[in-house]
Amino acid sequence: MDEPILQARAVSRSFASRRRKEREVLAVDGVDLTVPANTVASIVGESGSGKTTLARMLLGLLRPTAGAILYGGEDLARFDPRRRHAFWRHVQGVFQDPYSSFNQFFRVRKVLRDAFRLLEESPSRVERDDRVERVLHAVNLKAGDVLDRYPFELSGGQAQRLMIARAFLINPTVLIADEPTSMIDACSRLSILEALLALRREHGTSVLFVTHDMGMAYRVSDVIHIMYRGRIVESGPAGQVMESPVHPYTQGLLADVPRLHGQWL
Repeated sequence: MDEPILQARAVSRSFASRRRKEREVLAVDGVDLTVPANTVASIVGESGSGKTTLARMLLGLLRPTAGAILYGGEDLARFDPRRRHAFWRHVQGVFQDPYSSFNQFFRVRKVLRDAFRLLEESPSRVERDDRVERVLHAVNLKAGDVLDRYPFELSGGQAQRLMIARAFLINPTVLIADEPTSMIDACSRLSILEALLALRREHGTSVLFVTHDMGMAYRVSDVIHIMYRGRIVESGPAGQVMESPVHPYTQGLLADVPRLHGQWL
């Protein structure tokens, strides 16, 4: 496997508790995780397992309480604003709540054009317009239907597709996708997952899915990491984790995944 691009080393994150008896809640507890180049992996766990908090730390949106996030072997906490800007050019996120990612006062056209600011060299206006139209088509959106609308005027599924389209414009080195199809109807999920995986095939992008869906993780991933109560309790090749789970929590998750003629669905 290729050299790691993004790493979490003994990363923990705690939050102040609203309960008087508990001063802090430990959301992530001493996690080690590696995102190699040109790979697809999934972090799987139920709600409250800490997977979204870990994803936000990997994206540099939350600082660890302890440990370090490394990009290219360097501690992200030591990056100055210019290097952090460059980091976000290479590491992008797709979030479960797409509306929180957009300035609701800007039209979709501006939201997408602003993505080009992250690039070292901005393409010409004609090239930008062409790329915008192509990425919208890739996520099943029609440019004429969305470009002059505001994000709050879009449905949840359209907003999530728009967020994926914005990531496509940048062609990041790493894409962290937190429940990327949660607001998309079942008929369209496969096409959106296929579009995300196309980033790997066409550009060598590493994709890290954050999900509660073991079946989806198995279908798309090379590697699966199981997260429980803030810790990674099991990791391995997708087939190995599905066929020979070791941790009781993994076994419990698999009990909810349907099978047909011995094949995972």
